[in-house]
Amino acid sequence: MSELNDQITSAIGAHGMWKNRLRSAIENGSADMAVNVVRDDHQCTFGKWLHGATLNPEIVRSNHYRKCAEFHRRFHIVASEILSLAISGKVQEASEKMKPNQEFNKVSGELTNAMMSWKASLGQLASSTR
Repeated sequence: MSELNDQITSAIGAHGMWKNRLRSAIENGSADMAVNVVRDDHQCTFGKWLHGATLNPEIVRSNHYRKCAEFHRRFHIVASEILSLAISGKVQEASEKMKPNQEFNKVSGELTNAMMSWKASLGQLASSTR
């Protein structure tokens, strides 16, 4: 349980940093990662863990897992679209997609909420087994 908790905690922080990375790419017109790598939700640390072989099948079948996996996939697609616009010089379009009412912030919030909910369920599970 603690590895799961640690992975979720780390992922919340790492995915939160993407807003800064994307803003930097918009400002600089370049990025430290290729668009196709960003698009693939299996490439980040959380994605490697989420889609890796170490998770118990019961966890993979859980509703929390499915929600996080879907929001995580969508997050990477939207982030890669913004990154593509930014490095193509389409600064205005990329900036527009970063606004609060746009898809990036919506899916980012959904992913964070899903991870927080999953994490909270772990705490409840741990306390109910004591």
